Amino acid sequence: MTAMTPDAFRFCVAPMLDWTDRHERFFLRLMSKNARLYTEMVTTGALLHGDTARHLDYHPAEHPLALQLGGSNPDELARCAELAQQWQYDEINLNVGCPSDRVQSGRFGACLMADPELVARCVAAMQQACDLPVTVKSRIGIDDQDSDEFLQRFVQSIYDTGCRIFIVHARIALLAGLSPKENREIPPLQYDRVARLKSAYKDACIVLNGGINSISQSAVLLQTFDGVMLGREVYQNPYIMTDVDNTLFGAADPAPSREQVLQAYIPYVKEQLHAGTSLHHMTRHILGLYKGQPGGKLFRRHLSENAWKKSAGLAVLEDAIAMAESHRHSDAETEETIG
Repeated sequence: MTAMTPDAFRFCVAPMLDWTDRHERFFLRLMSKNARLYTEMVTTGALLHGDTARHLDYHPAEHPLALQLGGSNPDELARCAELAQQWQYDEINLNVGCPSDRVQSGRFGACLMADPELVARCVAAMQQACDLPVTVKSRIGIDDQDSDEFLQRFVQSIYDTGCRIFIVHARIALLAGLSPKENREIPPLQYDRVARLKSAYKDACIVLNGGINSISQSAVLLQTFDGVMLGREVYQNPYIMTDVDNTLFGAADPAPSREQVLQAYIPYVKEQLHAGTSLHHMTRHILGLYKGQPGGKLFRRHLSENAWKKSAGLAVLEDAIAMAESHRHSDAETEETIG
């Protein structure tokens, strides 16, 4: 586990189902030492009655790393908190923001915002079961419960347990009629509501989530909020992570090139291949690394067409890197000649 610092939540990568698995997190860590990484949401049932190790195992390099839990039973969440401490996570985050039908049917996610007392009991049970910081990720409201008063009433119940870290997606969740994807895009962003929450709870750490798509935008928002959390933009354009440490944390080390990131990823890929992991499970996360760059299409196409094959080995990745870099260098030479 890593020690908590005042900047611990300054830049976070959102938990994203099917995306932020251990391979993606290791890949992102190669580009930022300081970003706080989150697991995919894991339900209490999956953790307590499924393959616990599969859900909780990770590479030590992933720290600082938070486990996001989905559930609404205080006793079950407490048992999961004990597991998180045993596995040496740095934080436990309770999902009170996911609007999917499947999540609602299990009575967790965003629908829990309607029952702040239950959320408070869940948080208190987890706090009593472990020494890790327990945090909450929520929306600003649900359905017609869409006001500053509702949000602050929700936060106050949890604040009273001693919780001081709140990650807030600055949209309401509409629990009927919209898909999870639509719930990330259609309800308007309301950063001003989260800013007023920060004003009301000055001693709390308020992390803003939703619609943030660059490190420069993050730097501006950090003048108001204690932290920012980015999701889809990091996944689809991961190279922006190389700006995090210098721009947001004052680091002086030069950012690695795309090729350097991939060369650092190769030993991990080799190790995982040896353990029986499919190449595709690792390379699917890196397709956006050359986004907008010469050679990017070649890189994506080669991996997309070949990494899924049963016979795919490290050579597939090495060939993709060579194609991309060769194209980039030839383009640079052409520009230099023209110039």
